[in-house]
Amino acid sequence: MKIAVYSSLQDEACQQTVRYLLESAHSMGIAVTCHEAICTWLKSQSLSSFSEHTDLGKDTDVFFSVGGDGTLLRSLELIRDTEIPVIGVNTGRLGFLATLQADDIQIALQAFVDRQYRIEKRTLLEVEIEDASANLTAFPLALNEVGVSRKNTTSMITVHTKINGEPLNSYWADGFIVSTPTGSTGYSLSNGGPIIDPNSKSLVLTPIAPHNLNARPLVISDDDVVELRVSSREDAHLLSLDSRVHTIATGQEIRIQKAAFPLHLARLNDDSYYKTLRNKLHWGKDRRN
Repeated sequence: MKIAVYSSLQDEACQQTVRYLLESAHSMGIAVTCHEAICTWLKSQSLSSFSEHTDLGKDTDVFFSVGGDGTLLRSLELIRDTEIPVIGVNTGRLGFLATLQADDIQIALQAFVDRQYRIEKRTLLEVEIEDASANLTAFPLALNEVGVSRKNTTSMITVHTKINGEPLNSYWADGFIVSTPTGSTGYSLSNGGPIIDPNSKSLVLTPIAPHNLNARPLVISDDDVVELRVSSREDAHLLSLDSRVHTIATGQEIRIQKAAFPLHLARLNDDSYYKTLRNKLHWGKDRRN
């Protein structure tokens, strides 16, 4: 068995967890390849390393992302369409995606050796825009959401929206979010969007602080193609793909659709999406119920 390890190495807890993971894998006879940043940090020339998705061979069984949800989102660029299952080790705060705790690393490694895990296929979004200077062609994918928002102004923007070429609405708001079911517990939720089961073949359209109270979140099929065009007093606005932010010229058409391949998220057999919701949102813990 072989695992790949990626981490932001952002704090001491994260660094200690990476060391523990590597030591545990070594003691269990599991082969390891590490992101080049980890090898540099460890000052190791003996460890196998990778820097991009083409370096990950078909013999890689599991991709470990050590950090928080943001680290796992960034790891998407290293995994892409390799179909390598990814599991997040949570050293951050919330952990809707990175659900494995550091204390359970050895249990997880043994579960992977014994094939006692399952794969959840998570929808990805792909973005196309007219402006090649925005440099989206290198990696135009998002796992959580694609959003547009205002830049350099406190004035609202207008987001003209079409679905499959048919006009839907012109939203007067601070911005607009197109979210996957995975991202429905993120930015969209903070703006009043619904929580959607990851197995639902849906997307959520959520306006950010809309001026009109009748502008509500809308759930659509993930087979639909969403087209956005922003009008604003400014010459540019922001386009975000998860945590990656680009500045693009106002007035361009932004085309958003389901990507041709999903992300393979690994879960241990005793873990589930609903268990994560109960734990992270503290459902059932209100003593008044």
